[in-house]
Amino acid sequence: MTMTKKLTPFDPAEHLKSDQAIADFMAGAFETNDPGFIAHALGIIARAKGMTQIASQTGLSREQLYRSFSAEGNPTLRTTLVLMKALGIELSAKPTAVH
Repeated sequence: MTMTKKLTPFDPAEHLKSDQAIADFMAGAFETNDPGFIAHALGIIARAKGMTQIASQTGLSREQLYRSFSAEGNPTLRTTLVLMKALGIELSAKPTAVH
């Protein structure tokens, strides 16, 4: 008798339980230099923190957050910064190694 195991989809939001885990996750996203991936990563963090709570903090609707920060989303810089503030994530600038 052959047993088959059903794979369940991996949801990274379930593993983002600490500020350090979130910071590490975002650092990895930023390293890709892929705006779509970075936006999607922010959406994953928002889900981990609770989309309803984040919507309340940002003044944006849950639907707008889900749409803007999905894999196909394209959020504005303003929306991105508002979300990052609510998530407790900040940007910083440093010179690149290659000019």
